[in-house]
Amino acid sequence: METFFVSKVSFIIFALLNKHNEYDFMKEKIIQKAGEIFLKYGFKSVTMDDIANKLAISKKTIYKFFKNKEELVNESITFLHEKMFHDVTCICDRGYNAIEENFEVKKMFKDLLKNSDESPMYQLQKYYPKIYTKIMVKEFSMFKDCMIRNIEKGIKENLYRANLDVELTAKFYFSLVLSVHNTDLYSYNRNTINMLELQVLDYHTRAIATSKGLKILEQQLKEINSDY
Repeated sequence: METFFVSKVSFIIFALLNKHNEYDFMKEKIIQKAGEIFLKYGFKSVTMDDIANKLAISKKTIYKFFKNKEELVNESITFLHEKMFHDVTCICDRGYNAIEENFEVKKMFKDLLKNSDESPMYQLQKYYPKIYTKIMVKEFSMFKDCMIRNIEKGIKENLYRANLDVELTAKFYFSLVLSVHNTDLYSYNRNTINMLELQVLDYHTRAIATSKGLKILEQQLKEINSDY
């Protein structure tokens, strides 16, 4: 009798855990797919029906996990930022020199933005300003240390000038990257954002590089330009 009771309890626990795992799996699947679609088509134009159709599920299923589109936008953009931070950290651990490292990070972002006709960050700012503000604060906090480490590494490798104000340089670069998402400054068509971000990286590196660093920069530009 006792063995039967223990087995029954174990089965119930297993069933509950399995149900919980299925719930988490479906929620993460929706978040991932929604993030991809938002980046490609924009936060405004994409509907919950669009996301449901792409996932081959009902819109009702999405609403089991998210009470409205704004909540889904918030969770999907948060997930994307955390994934990008993880991927950037992995790149930084692969032993590239400072300039190569920045170009490897740029390659990672290239596929995310290649189909964007309009800046996804501009749309987020325009239609979901509270989410945008929260994300920008979090983004700078997350990526600031990576940028500072890159600059310090470049100085040690004699690729960046030794007299740099490291923290200020990191802020300058962050501001420049953000500026390409300003539709008051730029007009966009397919792949414009990628090209602008590449120009920003070129500009940033030239501003801080030594003669040794400039040689590596030219080689990186030659390699990456062949992919555009």
